[in-house]
Amino acid sequence: MASTSPDNFSWIKPGKVAALALPKMASEYQFLLDNGIQHLVCLCERKPPYYDSCPELHLHHIKVVDFCPPSQSQIDTFLSIVEEANSKGEGMAVHCMHGHGRTGTMLACYLVKMRKMSAIDAIKEIRRLRRGSIETREQEKAVVQFYQRTK
Repeated sequence: MASTSPDNFSWIKPGKVAALALPKMASEYQFLLDNGIQHLVCLCERKPPYYDSCPELHLHHIKVVDFCPPSQSQIDTFLSIVEEANSKGEGMAVHCMHGHGRTGTMLACYLVKMRKMSAIDAIKEIRRLRRGSIETREQEKAVVQFYQRTK
């Protein structure tokens, strides 16, 4: 099957952590596999269409309501998925509907934990890498709370 790059796809840490908008076609899942991504974290309320078209791609579903921040326990779940995948040398990608709000919030928390960045610096970096990321004050606050909890 030919692969197609998903909308708003970018690497945060090449080969390890990527982000994208909701995949809509089987060829987009194939693109993820072709690029070393074996784990896909879906932050939407519903699972993405055709996710079962590539059984080698492991789907992790963390339901976060649109425009809302993830809970601290959802952030911890996401980070443990990233760490486990990366410890096995497997790449992972995360998405919500457009790959901005919920996705950006999780990625900023990833930078806080992995790069020991402050919440403000992590938010700025994700917004630099992925324009339009982290859309609400509540999402910003979730990153700040995560930072304070991990200090």
